[in-house]
Amino acid sequence: MVKQFNCSADCKPELHYMVNMYDNLVQIKHMVDQGLYFPINYARQYGKTTTLHALEQLLKGEYIVLSMDFQMFSAADFQTEKDFVETFSTEILESVQIQDSAEDTMYPDTFRHFKGLSDGTAPNHKLSILFRAVSRWCGFSDKGIVLLIDEVDSACKYPVFLDFLSQLRGYYIVRDKKPTFHSVVLASVYDLKNLKSKIGEEYQMNSPWNIAADFNIDLSLTEQGIDGMLQEYERDYATGMDTHEMSSLLYAYTSGYPYLVSRICKLLDEKVSISGPFQTKSSAWTKSGFLMALRILLEEDNPLFESLDNKLIDYPDLKQSLQELLLQGKMLEYIPSDLGVRMAVMFGFVKIKNSMITVANRIFETRLYNIFLAEHSRRSTSMPPAAEKNQFIHNGHLDMELVIQKFADFYREIFDGRKVQFLEDYGRCLFLLYIKPIINGTGNYYIEARTRTNRRTDVIIDYNGRQYIIELKIWHGQEYQKRGEKQLAEYLDSYQSKCGYLISFNFNQNKKTGIRRILIDGKSIMEAIV
Repeated sequence: MVKQFNCSADCKPELHYMVNMYDNLVQIKHMVDQGLYFPINYARQYGKTTTLHALEQLLKGEYIVLSMDFQMFSAADFQTEKDFVETFSTEILESVQIQDSAEDTMYPDTFRHFKGLSDGTAPNHKLSILFRAVSRWCGFSDKGIVLLIDEVDSACKYPVFLDFLSQLRGYYIVRDKKPTFHSVVLASVYDLKNLKSKIGEEYQMNSPWNIAADFNIDLSLTEQGIDGMLQEYERDYATGMDTHEMSSLLYAYTSGYPYLVSRICKLLDEKVSISGPFQTKSSAWTKSGFLMALRILLEEDNPLFESLDNKLIDYPDLKQSLQELLLQGKMLEYIPSDLGVRMAVMFGFVKIKNSMITVANRIFETRLYNIFLAEHSRRSTSMPPAAEKNQFIHNGHLDMELVIQKFADFYREIFDGRKVQFLEDYGRCLFLLYIKPIINGTGNYYIEARTRTNRRTDVIIDYNGRQYIIELKIWHGQEYQKRGEKQLAEYLDSYQSKCGYLISFNFNQNKKTGIRRILIDGKSIMEAIV
């Protein structure tokens, strides 16, 4: 059977191209071997289900593994304690039966007890009775019993689940006296140590599962891991691709976010290779093909993007924090008590680096900019029409000098005299609003995370195989400006470029505006002060 790149449900090694997970699985198994109870908290479509299924296979033989998916439970299964106990007991019996005979794995009286809880014939269906049965089973079992539960988020709103967590906590604390599960692993987006955003007030003061160990294993894909996956694909199709170049591009734009890596690869394999100027897999698996796949990805509505978009609607504090980070260039410290920042981390929009937050990857950043800029564009009647874009394209290439000149004219004509605070907060996004319709359909842009501050933003534009580096700055005096020019010249070296562009937004009342060209260390810089 021919393998595919998979973007839905879990990945299966025999069916899908995937990165080798063994090193991560060994680390997770070590936590299980230590008898730890821990959550795997990651954003949507980050490989949690794939990880749990692979972990189950690794643990079998050494442990009895009870693997459940709360997404398979119905709402009715969580309505009462009896409903939950019946369903949970049924899952135990079915999970054991898959591995071996349930009657052989359990003593007959324990099997009958779970059977009675499962079919409703037991006289009592309390959670405490369920856990006593589990404790007896764990006490006589020759193997440790490991509980794996996926999609825990779907149960967080039900009080019976929180009572279930409390029972797990209680038995864990007295496990030296009352045998219990050897290890428990719960996969979710929400941090189960802090369920305040999902539960009622009566549970908000104390987490019912504050025994959880920290899970610090990085599930993001490495550049080397992506390279290995592409080499497997290359053995099947012999496209002649440079796997090192492609894995470097994939990692640079996704930062190893599993879904994004798989989605771009799937687009290259199944869509780019039969469209436009490519038509073959060999021509698709190139930088040009990659950039086309990236454009397709940014314009589509896939389950991951839909989930992220909904979070922006559901959590205004989250949206506000992201707008401050992107549009205003604020440096935001990770403070757990800041709801917007905490949500941004939990949902995967951002990551923590040196106690500060930064957008998780270039694709998310561009997607968020597109959303926020579209909102600004709808409110503005001053932006130039997209029909004017043709004047900036010559022989398929972008005339960036003309773009800078026209933007400076447009800015002076329309925005001079506006309130300083308005421009200070939003002036830099005006350039993105201006450039976006010009490059749409052919080019991409992203913001260079290494240089984004409240004083400096570098925009990198990929257009028809060529890169343009444009630095956007707030004017803070002549000396600061000279240092900025020097920094841009040095920064161009990392992109092996001889030409760069600098736009300075000057809010001084007696400002001097205009355009000039300067030469620094062999680099040509076109500078516009507006």
